[in-house]
Amino acid sequence: MLKGKKIVLGITGSIAAYKACYLIRNFIKRGAEVQVVITPAGKEFITPVTLSALTHKPVVSEFFSQRDGSWHSHVDLGLWADAMVVAPCTASSMAKMANGVADNMLITTYLSMKAPVFIAPAMDLDMYKHPSTQHNMQLLKSYGNHIIEPQSGFLASGLEGKGRMEEPDTIADAIDRFFDEQEGRSSATSLQGKHILVTAGPTYERIDPVRFIGNFSSGKMGFALAEECLKRGAQVTLVTGPVSLECSQGIKRIDVESCDQMYKAVTEAFDGQDAAILSAAVADFRPEHVADHKVKREGDGMTIRLKATQDIAAELGRRKKEGQRLVAFALETDHEEDNARGKLKRKNADFIVLNSTRVKGTTFGTDDNQIMIINAQGAKKFDKKPKAEVAKDIINELENIL
Repeated sequence: MLKGKKIVLGITGSIAAYKACYLIRNFIKRGAEVQVVITPAGKEFITPVTLSALTHKPVVSEFFSQRDGSWHSHVDLGLWADAMVVAPCTASSMAKMANGVADNMLITTYLSMKAPVFIAPAMDLDMYKHPSTQHNMQLLKSYGNHIIEPQSGFLASGLEGKGRMEEPDTIADAIDRFFDEQEGRSSATSLQGKHILVTAGPTYERIDPVRFIGNFSSGKMGFALAEECLKRGAQVTLVTGPVSLECSQGIKRIDVESCDQMYKAVTEAFDGQDAAILSAAVADFRPEHVADHKVKREGDGMTIRLKATQDIAAELGRRKKEGQRLVAFALETDHEEDNARGKLKRKNADFIVLNSTRVKGTTFGTDDNQIMIINAQGAKKFDKKPKAEVAKDIINELENIL
């Protein structure tokens, strides 16, 4: 956890500078205090006013803040911080950091930093692969810095990447894991040897070649669960409906569209799993007949006869063997707890993760969630938090029964 941590966020002159806003928000949601240090070039891409509004602190950019002799102390910043994160970090700034070219406030702060430094490169692929850039990255690693590779999601040991800055959620996760390990809270091997199946996203049930019945699920909760299981050492199979998310390479990903396709993929994989976490928002009904051509508009209305889809949770509950665990989700609009308890029994689940559309800023399409975990012994309610943190709560609960 980042609660109480002090983070200096360095921003350099990259088109990816706008992502710093999301990174600041992520750090603050996790309980951190953030001080931004930005290069003059960085201010060409994002304004200090925006950054200051997010951090509630003046942005540091120049050595001298006024003409009265007052100045910003890079030494004090180096002593204040628990971590420094440079994101985005351009090839130019990496070269300066690697070779001690202290010509702006960010580099002098870096050179005075007593805390761990994390660097998220951001540049085009050719620049990233250039031998000089790779050489500078090797130098920075040899100095003890942590490079968060583009699109890797982990503190890197290799140099392969695509150049584009890693996503803010993944950067925050990397910092979070670092402090967990430093403070003895490492869970990197707690699921070692376990096989976990996760479902995520919506399903689309076709009406004709261009229309479908679906829902607003983004898949963020399911992907967060898959990533958390991977971090803890599990072998993860992720069956996902149509989403625009990417996952770590260590996850076996199976993309599907419809409930029937998800049912087939999940039931085929389930026998070899220690647990299944069913977070996908699977359609309950599908059109009885699917047209092979685009249905034209005629008259004032249209009737579509629906029939029930296959119940994936109920089928896995029926197939569940001794030692296997099943986690189901319940998204409710009313009588939430009663409905979830009923589902717990009907699906033969070990516990239900309940969330409600009545809690604003959670569930579909959001970065946050607020859940209640319900099992045969009772219920446990959790605070609203980022879905990456919610995933930790759910997997902690699963670990207790595996």
